[in-house]
Amino acid sequence: MSPPRLSLIVPMLDEAAGIAAALAALRPLAAEIVVVDGGSRDASPALAAPHADRVLSAPRGRARQMNAGAAAAGGDVLLFMHADTRLPADADRRVLAAIDRGAVWGRFDVRIDGASRLFPLIGWLMNRRSRLTGIATGDQAIFVRRDAFRAVGGFPEQPLMEDIALSAALKRLGRPACLPGPAVTSGRRWEKHGVLRTVLLMWRLRLRYFFGASPAALARDYGYAPDQP
Repeated sequence: MSPPRLSLIVPMLDEAAGIAAALAALRPLAAEIVVVDGGSRDASPALAAPHADRVLSAPRGRARQMNAGAAAAGGDVLLFMHADTRLPADADRRVLAAIDRGAVWGRFDVRIDGASRLFPLIGWLMNRRSRLTGIATGDQAIFVRRDAFRAVGGFPEQPLMEDIALSAALKRLGRPACLPGPAVTSGRRWEKHGVLRTVLLMWRLRLRYFFGASPAALARDYGYAPDQP
């Protein structure tokens, strides 16, 4: 059996409520599915196993989990996606077509799923900003050629803004392919903490990161404290 061209890498932590359905939706794609658990305290690994090609364990932290998944994956194109994101039905074809046209890396436009009337505007702003800056976020399902991912050293193993840092490194190899998609991501964090509050917090954190703030300090302010290496 020939190795897959495309590997989907899904970091996971305490996703028992939705991981089986999320992975089942990926099975029709011509892609390897690699799930990397960061120490779930629920049944996430057992629920993921029937729907994934591989379920791995890694120290908690999205960057470390995704790097572990990339190291274990068999595809020559890697796509990193959140556990609560849904890809377009033809995502595999579109990603590989973009790579075959010469793209080194890319991402999908995003749509945020939820009840807030602000979500369409937030998604539009995220996509517009990404097209202007060439920076992608994890919600947009970043894909990259394996050789390019290795060339930039993978995700920097920092607790926050790892997607921004990877995008900045990949930009030196080429502009991203911006696929219309959309990838649909859950608005649960926005809804849990307040939509406007979360948007303003992320803007503030990104501005501080731009001016050199420590990712560890930003992660604490974001309310995220991964295990220490």
